Amino acid sequence: MAVPAYALLSCSSSSDDSNSNPQPTGGNPDCLAKGTKSNIEGNHGHNITVSSADVSAGDEKTYNITGSSGHSHNVTVSSANFTTLKSNQQIFITSTSGDSHTHNVTISCA
Repeated sequence: MAVPAYALLSCSSSSDDSNSNPQPTGGNPDCLAKGTKSNIEGNHGHNITVSSADVSAGDEKTYNITGSSGHSHNVTVSSANFTTLKSNQQIFITSTSGDSHTHNVTISCA
């Protein structure tokens, strides 16, 4: 069975998939050295700060994320979550309910 040449060309692989000229990213994320950054989904004034000292200690901790929102939510970061952050991987946590809603919180390494 003969295969048309264009069929062979459309399935060929390319070495262009590798990034031979990567753009600078500002360094690698490092929770222990640089602390964390966070994103609160549907945010309207809430704030959470997880310090590098908290990550290093690794003990479960509950953060109040009220900020300027006028109502309270808590986010509990477990010891297992801190172990994940120590490995420079992000974590996802859902806040407690406040004012009839919750927030999904992402904490990643700065």
